[in-house]
Amino acid sequence: MYQYDEVDHRIVRERVAQFRDQTRRYLAGELSEDEFRPLRLMNGLYVQRHAPMLRVAIPYGHLRSGQLRKLADIARRYDKGYGHFTTRQNIQFNWPELARVPDILEELSTVEMHAIQTSGNCVRNTTTDAFAGVAGDELLDPRPWCEIIRQWSTLHPEFAFLPRKFKIAVSGSVEDRAATRVHDIGLHVVRNEAGEVGFRVMVGGGLGRTPIVGDVVKEFLPTPHLLTYLDAVLRVYNRFGRRDNKYKARIKILVKAMTVEGFAAKVEDEWLHIKGGPATLRDEDVAHYASFFTDPPYQALSASSEFAALLAQDKAFSRWAERNTRAHKRQGYRSVVLSLKRTGVPPGDISAEQMDAAAELADRFGFGELRVAHEQNLVLPDVPERDLHAVWQLARQHGFATPNIGLLTDIICCPGGDFCSLANARSIPVAEAIQRTFEDMDYLYDLGDIDCNFSGCMNACGHHHIGNIGILGVDKNGEEWYQITLGGSQGSATSIGKVIGPSFAQADVPKAFTTIMGVYLEQRGAGERFIETVRRIGLDPFKERVYAKHH
Repeated sequence: MYQYDEVDHRIVRERVAQFRDQTRRYLAGELSEDEFRPLRLMNGLYVQRHAPMLRVAIPYGHLRSGQLRKLADIARRYDKGYGHFTTRQNIQFNWPELARVPDILEELSTVEMHAIQTSGNCVRNTTTDAFAGVAGDELLDPRPWCEIIRQWSTLHPEFAFLPRKFKIAVSGSVEDRAATRVHDIGLHVVRNEAGEVGFRVMVGGGLGRTPIVGDVVKEFLPTPHLLTYLDAVLRVYNRFGRRDNKYKARIKILVKAMTVEGFAAKVEDEWLHIKGGPATLRDEDVAHYASFFTDPPYQALSASSEFAALLAQDKAFSRWAERNTRAHKRQGYRSVVLSLKRTGVPPGDISAEQMDAAAELADRFGFGELRVAHEQNLVLPDVPERDLHAVWQLARQHGFATPNIGLLTDIICCPGGDFCSLANARSIPVAEAIQRTFEDMDYLYDLGDIDCNFSGCMNACGHHHIGNIGILGVDKNGEEWYQITLGGSQGSATSIGKVIGPSFAQADVPKAFTTIMGVYLEQRGAGERFIETVRRIGLDPFKERVYAKHH
C-alpha cells in the first residue's frame, strides 16, 4: 500500500490547520455562509438534512487495519457509532459537530487519511476493482496507476475549479469490475497486437439526470502518456464545458454536443502540445509507485483438504463460501467479501464494533489490509483457504456473513431522504422491505445473480441506472414514489435500464419486485441469469403483469 512521504504529511497537516482557522472564522461570524461553502466543500464537508456530513477519502478503496481502527474511534467519539461506505469507495460520517470537524481531520492525518477533494468541482477519488492485485484475470495491477492519478490530481491548480465534479475509474482486469463506462473518464487496461499493455480511454460516461455510457476516444494509449493525455482531456473540458447551467456542466454533455469524434479531435490537438513533456511517465516513475504495491509474503499453500471436507459437510458454510469468497491468483488463498447488507441495517453502514472486528480479521487472517468495494461491502483480499471456516464463524458473530453477495438483497443504496437534503424519497426503509421480502435463502439462491441499485434522487448516487433492477425515488406533489427500471448492467456490456411504467407507492415496491421475479422464473431459459432473460424477452411481459396487479 502507498505510504506517505514528508511532502504528503506536510500538505495534509497544513490543510488541517488552514481549515481549523476557516471554521473558527465562520463560527465567529467573520465568514459568511457563501464564503465558507467552497472552503468546507474542499474539505469534504456537506450540510445534510439533520447535521453536517463528512466524506473521508479512501484512495481506490484501500485501507490498512490501523486506518479502519481510527475510523472506528472517530465514529465512537465524534459521531453516532457508525459510518457509511459509498459507491466511490469512501466513508461518510453523518453526524459530526461542525466545530469538531477540524479535530476529526487532525485525527485522520495521524493515519495518513484526509477528506481533500471528496467534494467540489474537482477530480474526485479515483476508484478501481476491489480485487485489484489479487484477481486471476488481471492484465496489469491498476493500483500504482490509481496512485499516480491521485498524485497528479490532488490540489492540481489547473483543475481545482472545473465546470462540475469529475470522476475517474480504472480497471486492470479482463472483466470490468469498476464500472469504468459510467465515469467521466474510464481507463481499461488492454493489450495491443504487439503484446504491449496500455489503456483504452473512455470519456463522457455518467449517470444522474442524463445517464450515458461513455464512448471510446482512444483505443490504445501507451502507459507512459497517461498523465499528458488526461491533462489534454481535462483542459478541453475546462475550456469548453458549460458553466452557465450545472445540469449541463458534466463532460458527458460536452462530448454529446461536440460529438465523440469532435471531442477526440480537440483532445488530440491539445495533446500534441504536451505529449512527451515533463508529465510523461518514465520507467523509474512507474517502478517507484509499483514498489508500494508488491505482493505480501504469501505462503506456498496447496489446496486445503480440510476446507474441501467442510464445504461438503456444512451447507451454511458452503453457501457462504460460494457467494462471499472469490478465487485468488495464488493457490490456497481466496478473497473474502464481508457483507454489509444484513436485513435491518442500511446498506453500506458499518458500526464502530464491526470496523474493529474487520480490522482484527485482516490482521489475524490476512496481511492487515482491507478494501472497500464499489458495491458498499468490505473485502479481505488474502485469506488462506484453511482459515475460511474460522473467518466465517467470526464474521457471523459480527453480522458480516450474510451469504448474499451478488444476489437481490445485496442492494447498492444511497442514504436517501433520511439524511440527504437533495433526496426526493427515502431509500433505506424500501431497501429493507425488499430484503425482508426475499429473506428465504433457498428462493434467493434460485433467483441467482441480480444487481439491485437504489437512488433517492436523480443524482443517482446509488447507480440505479446500471442495476439489473433499479429504483429511483421521485417526488409527486410532496409524496414519495418509486420508479422501477429493468435491464441495466455494468461491466463490459454496460447498459442503462429502462423505466417500466408509472411509479409505485412505497408499500407497493416489494409486491412489484415479487411479481417481476415471478415472470423471470416462468420465462427464464436453462442457466439464464435475470439480465439475460430481460434482454431476451424485453420489458413488456414484466410491465403487463406488474401493472395488471398494481394499477
